[in-house]
Parts: sequence; C-alpha cells; structure tokens
Amino acid sequence: MHDYQMGAIESRFADIIWENEPISSTELAKRSEKLLQWKKSTTYTVLKRLCDKGIFQNNQGTVTSLMTRQEFYSMQSQRFVEETFAGSLPAFLAAFTARKPLTPEEVAQLRRMVAEYPEES
Repeated sequence: MHDYQMGAIESRFADIIWENEPISSTELAKRSEKLLQWKKSTTYTVLKRLCDKGIFQNNQGTVTSLMTRQEFYSMQSQRFVEETFAGSLPAFLAAFTARKPLTPEEVAQLRRMVAEYPEES
C-alpha cells in the first residue's frame, strides 16, 4: 500500500506538476528553482519520493500524475476523517462548525449535495 501523504512543500511541488503536466523533468527543475528556490538535485529527490509513493511517474524524463489533484485530496480528507473522527462525517462537521460557522451559501450547497447523493440499493 502506498503512503499518499505529502507535506506542505511537497504539496506546492505537486501543484507545479498538476498544473503543467505532462512536464519534462528538466522544465520541472527550472520551475522548481524559480518558484521554490530549489536546486536541481532537490527537485529530483522530491520527485523520486513522490513517484515512490505512487502519486506521480517519471517516464523517460516526462513527469505525469498517477492520480488527479482532486483524487489525492479526496483520499487525504477521507483518511483524516477516518483517523480523527472514526470515519464519522457528521462528527467532523460538528467539530468544524463549532469554531467556524457555515455561511448560508455553504449550508445550501451541503443540502444540495445530500439531496443529490445517490441512494444505496
């Protein structure tokens, strides 16, 4: 099983890939130097780490994702709820809204999401 976690800096790096894929590893190193102030060796080290995690692949110098940004963050969110709230989305929402009240727009959006959620057969 892959470790699909990323730290803040890795996430910024991953965003560069997601926003520009397919991207050559040379171009990725240039962008990482400009945006993250990384040396080429740092770029390749972090890229290898994220490829080993199964998030990206580097095929003959062309870097592409093995999962979309949305798929990655969806998995992260699910993992957080499972580990922190025993998988209970209502418990998560209760904790979240205890410190940050939902706007009327957010409440309406959540209601639409629940109403449109397919019923299990």
